[in-house]
Amino acid sequence: MTLATPTLHTARLRLRPFADDDAGHLFALHGNPRVMRYWDSPPWSEPARAERFLATCRKMADDGTGARLAIDRASDGAFVGWCTLTAWNAEYRSASLGYCLDEAMWGHGFATEAAHALLEWGFRTLDLNRVQAEVDTRNPASARVLEKLGFRREGTLREDCVVNGEVSDSWVFGLLRREWRSPAAPDAARREHL
Repeated sequence: MTLATPTLHTARLRLRPFADDDAGHLFALHGNPRVMRYWDSPPWSEPARAERFLATCRKMADDGTGARLAIDRASDGAFVGWCTLTAWNAEYRSASLGYCLDEAMWGHGFATEAAHALLEWGFRTLDLNRVQAEVDTRNPASARVLEKLGFRREGTLREDCVVNGEVSDSWVFGLLRREWRSPAAPDAARREHL
């Protein structure tokens, strides 16, 4: 089953399907050691990795297993990074959330804003009941993004990653549909009672 990758808009961002000309931005993003510090793979060293990433995005949509969207700043079209819902399971109504932002875009609330828009789409369009995310325990900024979105820390995966000989733990976060705080929900509830 194919899953159409949406285009979503927020106050400051546009989330859209990837295009072939995003390869350069992706290589710069994933080639930055500071950006990749807490990932489960080392920084990219060959541009062909970006082409494989784009092919994986297309396959994910074709297979109906998720959606990975590029994030642009609405004011000037600058590439911010990407966010994704992967491992979508229609039977279990579950998926996994991920995001990766350019270092220059850190600290502006873009990760929270983009992930919120994607979660809203996921809960409404995919009828999700649960979304999971994993964060390296040494990355408190990413954990704060998830907490702002309403995720709860559910446990620790001990020594689950070894990248370039460095062992790290990951926190597992979960967000249930009944815990989701959609900004549209209070207005809809108010309209229903009028």
